[in-house]
Amino acid sequence: MKKIFALFLALSMTMGLAACGGSSSAPAASSGAAASAPAASSAPVESSAASVEGKTVAFIPKLTGNAFFEVANEGAQSYAKDWGFTVEYMGNATAGVAEQVAVINQAVASGVDAICISTVDAAGVSDALKAAKDAGVVVCTWDSDAAGEDRALMVSQGTPEVLGQMLVDMSVEGLKARGVDPEKDEVTYCWHYSQATVTDQNSWQVEGEKIIAEKYPNWTNVNPDNYYSEQDAEKSITVGEAVLSAHPDIDLIICNDSTALPGQLQAAENKGLTKDDVTITGFATPNAVKQYCSNGTIYNWGLWDCGIQGAMGCYVAAYLAAGNNVKVGDVISIPGIGDCEVMANDCLSAGAATEAENNGVVLLPERAVFTAENMDNYNF
Repeated sequence: MKKIFALFLALSMTMGLAACGGSSSAPAASSGAAASAPAASSAPVESSAASVEGKTVAFIPKLTGNAFFEVANEGAQSYAKDWGFTVEYMGNATAGVAEQVAVINQAVASGVDAICISTVDAAGVSDALKAAKDAGVVVCTWDSDAAGEDRALMVSQGTPEVLGQMLVDMSVEGLKARGVDPEKDEVTYCWHYSQATVTDQNSWQVEGEKIIAEKYPNWTNVNPDNYYSEQDAEKSITVGEAVLSAHPDIDLIICNDSTALPGQLQAAENKGLTKDDVTITGFATPNAVKQYCSNGTIYNWGLWDCGIQGAMGCYVAAYLAAGNNVKVGDVISIPGIGDCEVMANDCLSAGAATEAENNGVVLLPERAVFTAENMDNYNF
């Protein structure tokens, strides 16, 4: 599993905010992406950190049964064995606020040392996370953030600017692949993802819209209110079919959600459409989309190392639960992964405040774009 996770490639774009250094013996880049591993931080590494051994971390996804979250759990479990602490994967098959609050409360009642959560709705789970903190449980986030004051550290897949740019770049390449000139031709598009209250996906959409407005004024969003399928696999197909029925000549559908993307692709196949008819792209695991790529329904899509992200989230939660303290600019040395610098919260949200201690953001170093040429190099 760790060897698979280590195969991630850097997206070929400027990554000025990358702040987690990987191994210098990373494998060569596969076809379809350029190797561009960021350098390790030059900040001093804490060498006398308290051990994370024996700690218990509740690892809470938005929902269980989704490939993205299951792979993240596999990564967390694999690394935690080497690190000597326990990861309790606790979730619900429904991505709802009430369900996630119940899981948070269950985790606190079970006596865990820390929680690492991907929130379905930052505002909706705020009171439950505050109560967890008041009970002495360390709260960290990964994938989808909570309010900065409700958690200690966030392990993020990238800034909204980086991920919004990645979605637009993949869209542009997909349009070009079927003969559309993104800079000159009229392009109609829309967004299909989980829900507007999911912090991460919504921030990527907002940044993507800014980039489109600036660089591609010839593009028209046919549904500025967006399409949402609430991370429900069946609903993602029916919503996907509704998009295509309402806009039969649409050029581009951006699915910045690991459930919406395969659902939208299935909807396209149900209507007999291929990548030559409509460009569909977004974020999902390689295995969730390979079939559609082989069928000729999608040109490219992307993601990041969700296994590493899950492991990092659990590690930093256990690290703080062990009594270690950090501030912005400090480096956390994560065994087997790398040295990661703590950054201020405003790297994710402009104007966000950062507390003086045990509050901030750690970024993943790399992302990957998948195509028919390189997708079989990944197995998750």
